[in-house]
Amino acid sequence: MKELRLIKKALLPLSWVYGFITDVRNFLFDRQWLASEKVPQFVIAVGNLTVGGTGKSPVIEYLTRLFAPQTPTAILSRGYGRETRGFILADASSSAATIGDEPFQFYSKFSGQAVVAVCEKRVEGAKRILSLHPENQLLLLDDAYQHRAIRRDLNILLNDYNRPFYEDHPFPAGRLRERRQGAKRADAVIVTKCPASLADQEKEQIREDILRYTRPGVPVFFATIRYDVARSYDGWPVELKNVKMVAGIANPLPFAAYLSTRFSVTDQKVFPDHHNYTPSDVEDLIKNLKNDTFVVTTEKDMVKLKPMVVSKSYAARFAYIPVSVDFGSGEQAFRQWVTLQAGNRF
Repeated sequence: MKELRLIKKALLPLSWVYGFITDVRNFLFDRQWLASEKVPQFVIAVGNLTVGGTGKSPVIEYLTRLFAPQTPTAILSRGYGRETRGFILADASSSAATIGDEPFQFYSKFSGQAVVAVCEKRVEGAKRILSLHPENQLLLLDDAYQHRAIRRDLNILLNDYNRPFYEDHPFPAGRLRERRQGAKRADAVIVTKCPASLADQEKEQIREDILRYTRPGVPVFFATIRYDVARSYDGWPVELKNVKMVAGIANPLPFAAYLSTRFSVTDQKVFPDHHNYTPSDVEDLIKNLKNDTFVVTTEKDMVKLKPMVVSKSYAARFAYIPVSVDFGSGEQAFRQWVTLQAGNRF
């Protein structure tokens, strides 16, 4: 720990340089010297200040479930990790390789309920969606807090309870994509991955720490991760006892902690975030696996592994754990806030 602190201290000057560069970029957007374009759809952006997973996908899915039944909705992502470029509208031929793992997860869940597309340039993506689906009224931007070329009507900033942005530094001494002051662009902050038993006193302290960097009066909501029942790769509920954990996500620690409290974890295999699995990976995962043990993955990993697992007839040995965001007693307050903000458009 002491060595790590010394390394971070040595890297601070580089963080100041990186932070200054992002400050200049934000200043140019704030003064409209860099173009930021408004699109016809009502735009809700979900993102973070921190590199790595803060729970963006479950929040996007929550908003889709909330709005899509009444409002023509589209999800637009950059499609990180895909093998393609440019605008792609998800369809039955799409895969994690063509549109990225998280967009493919969205499409797998919401096909027929919401449009899913990827494009590095969000303005271009929004316009292409509208040309193909002129009925589209709501656009959910996944991981777009720093993508300022497109204006948004609502900016939702996520803050990981375990890695709060207000205690961090810009890259490389820390994990911030820009300085903490970037929180001033947020219309609301969601503190994700909170313990289910988070005390009101601690919530108030976290709220005070966040509001030091946001505009006055910005609402702060608290949410936990809700793990659903385990499901087979065919989608059926399955009972588990012994499991081999496999994850290729930004922060696998909460997933590992959950599995350890529910099952007997016999082995763990952690890959880099957005890892592109290969047939040899599948063979390695199944090798020496006992008959009473399942390979258990996240949903994000499942959408990439499933085609190979099914083709090799290994589906009976694999399972995944779906997750969602749970606002607990604050759910009504969040739903009221976000629907009120969007209410004058729909």
